[in-house]
Amino acid sequence: MTDWLVPEQDVVRIVDAAPTPLVQVSPDGRRLLTLSYRALPPLAQLAEPMLGLAGVRFHPRLHQWRRPYDFTGYTIRDLDTGDVRSIETPDGARLGRAVFSPDGRRLAFGHTTDSGVELWLGDPATGAARRLLDRKLNQTMGGSASWWAGRDALLVLLVDPNRGEPPAPPRVPPGPRAEETAGRAATHRTWADLLRTAHDEALFDHYLTGQLARVDLAPDGGPATLTELGEPGVFLDAAVSPDGTTVLVERVLPPYPHDVPLHRFAHAIELWDESGRLVRTVATQPVADEVPIQGVTVGPRAASWQPLEPATLVFAEALDGGDPRTTAEHRDRLLRLEAPFDGPPVETARTGERFVGLDWLERPGRALVSEWDRDRRWVKTVLHDLSGGSIEPRVVFDRSIDDRYGDPGQPVRRRTPDGSVVARMDGDAVFLVGDGATEEGDRPFLDRFDLETGEKERLFRADAERYAHFVQFTASGEGPSRDFVIRRESATEPPNFHLVSGADGSTRPLTAFEDPHPQLTGIEKTVLTYERADGVKLSGTLYLPPGRRPGEKLPLLLWAYPHEYTDQGTASQVKAQPNRFTRLAGTSPLMFLTQGFAVLEDATMPVVGDPATCNDTFVEQIVESARAAIAACAEEGGCDPERVAVGGHSYGAFMTANLLAHSDLFRAGIARSGAYNRTLTPFGFQNERRPFWEAKESYRTVSPFDHAESLKAPILLIHGEKDDNPGTAPIQTERMYHALAGLGGTARLVMLPEEGHGYAARESVLHVLAESFRWLDRFVKGVPAGEG
Repeated sequence: MTDWLVPEQDVVRIVDAAPTPLVQVSPDGRRLLTLSYRALPPLAQLAEPMLGLAGVRFHPRLHQWRRPYDFTGYTIRDLDTGDVRSIETPDGARLGRAVFSPDGRRLAFGHTTDSGVELWLGDPATGAARRLLDRKLNQTMGGSASWWAGRDALLVLLVDPNRGEPPAPPRVPPGPRAEETAGRAATHRTWADLLRTAHDEALFDHYLTGQLARVDLAPDGGPATLTELGEPGVFLDAAVSPDGTTVLVERVLPPYPHDVPLHRFAHAIELWDESGRLVRTVATQPVADEVPIQGVTVGPRAASWQPLEPATLVFAEALDGGDPRTTAEHRDRLLRLEAPFDGPPVETARTGERFVGLDWLERPGRALVSEWDRDRRWVKTVLHDLSGGSIEPRVVFDRSIDDRYGDPGQPVRRRTPDGSVVARMDGDAVFLVGDGATEEGDRPFLDRFDLETGEKERLFRADAERYAHFVQFTASGEGPSRDFVIRRESATEPPNFHLVSGADGSTRPLTAFEDPHPQLTGIEKTVLTYERADGVKLSGTLYLPPGRRPGEKLPLLLWAYPHEYTDQGTASQVKAQPNRFTRLAGTSPLMFLTQGFAVLEDATMPVVGDPATCNDTFVEQIVESARAAIAACAEEGGCDPERVAVGGHSYGAFMTANLLAHSDLFRAGIARSGAYNRTLTPFGFQNERRPFWEAKESYRTVSPFDHAESLKAPILLIHGEKDDNPGTAPIQTERMYHALAGLGGTARLVMLPEEGHGYAARESVLHVLAESFRWLDRFVKGVPAGEG
């Protein structure tokens, strides 16, 4: 046990600087909602009693999921007049994300109190806000309020009023825990917080059971009317049809399994009328405990309402048993079920590869359907008419998922008056937004893309000096001349939001957020491109602190995260944003700039090869990537190649330990929330699809734990004690430290109380920075420049 550490005050002030607020454009395009938040809650907030049941973590007293931060206030800006007003929320408010009504005239949001989450309503026109209900929302699984189509009402999930007191644990265990298997291939990831006992099941029922209800708003601002729908239950989802007559419900069914998380529990897909009466059971899905690695469940999945239709349900079904290893002409099919829901579902399309999503267009029945080929890492987008129209399916985009240069972007979406989400159109064209990756770095864009001709018109592109990306269209202008909001920044200017005229491209500032750390404006930032010994081109962004003396060679921190690729071409593409503002925040490696380090951030670590076997050469490829990165930094100048540290988070921590075990390139390392023994993740990790028993040598070769005797450089191991990320259980870091300690290695173990996979509390963030600064000061910076 150690006391909490705090770095110097200059660093504390940077950590405490307010983050750039989030924004939303109202559905009618007339207002900009700004959501301010506190990025780092106090540890006391994280330390509130928490339960983890069936893979869900929540605060039992509040019936609220463990979200990373609270919003502290909302402001509304009229995009026509420029008038700004605040939504009148309570002092010290802990707010959820606000949701505009489809017409943009109201805001619904949750407000967390000491006794639970209240439902509030805000008026964007006046700033007035009020509590709608005395009863509390059930947010154990996240959001629990959405607007009801066709009426001034909300669909909500409330805490079950008849839940009683929490079930007490048995004073004496009723018996041993026992499991049995025979002849079933149930390949499970290493999920956290699974149910283990009958008492866990009782707690699960008690806290996750909720009551669906409709909240009708009074036209004169009077008290809202509450109508309960159906019986209380555990609900995975609930959504109202576009005509407001039917509710799609996914309801969890007992008995509850102990070997899979909630999203794989048995459940019923049901249709209810607006009073909560069951109209039809679409499907009853069993427990999904035999899903193949990288596979999907059999039976209906991804059910949703079709926009621009009164009440038509669309869902997917696997045709290959959900197994990607099965040879099949078609892997999935899409079906639709129309009101009054008394006939069989009708097949509307088949996909050659795995269906992974769709974008509905502003044309009834038309949709862009995406399918994924895992063997090629390829995504295909096909235009379909899912209402049985006459158009033939037509491939619109067909590309490698890793091809950033060729990425056409994603459709700009809008919310219709009934609350549905569709891709905005202008004639036969959609609008696409993308990162605009180039050899010089990202330059985001907005395009008008004609689906009939394939012609593309560029409406906006970030210039060569400033990074800017599209946020949303406004109400002003028509078609491609419609005004829109962007977020813009530069290497020296903090992010702010601007209104762009679609007619002439002129801009008008909407916000004026200030530089959170002006003392660091002089940071030098350079995109480096270099080559690995095997010819793969690499890149990274080199940062040098302000005030560096001419000719001074600084210690270097290399921070990275490996990615898999099928070919050298896509692996060689530049991944950088040289014109973005350099914001130091949280546990970012860029914080080391305050300590006199050079930092190479996002140094590419491609692992190239057949997706089925590329991990067989994982170690060799990351070592050669690191070697090339250090050489490139030394050649650029300002870095001492003999004083280099390496660091990473999660898979980057796994990479860090491997680099220290299999090379002598680094003097020390920092590994946060990593996994180091792959036999503890035997049914795959990251994109590894082979189970351990099919690739024993590969699993052991890439496991730093198996090579702990070779890990001679000092390593700082940090982990959250409540990490619930599959594959990075805290025991991974504890066992790695124990191995190094038993072998006489140099290591330090820091386990952060109450923290998960990432680190959220202010105390934790400051401690991680202080520990990290001390470690590299001791083992890297303290070594005289030029000495090995």
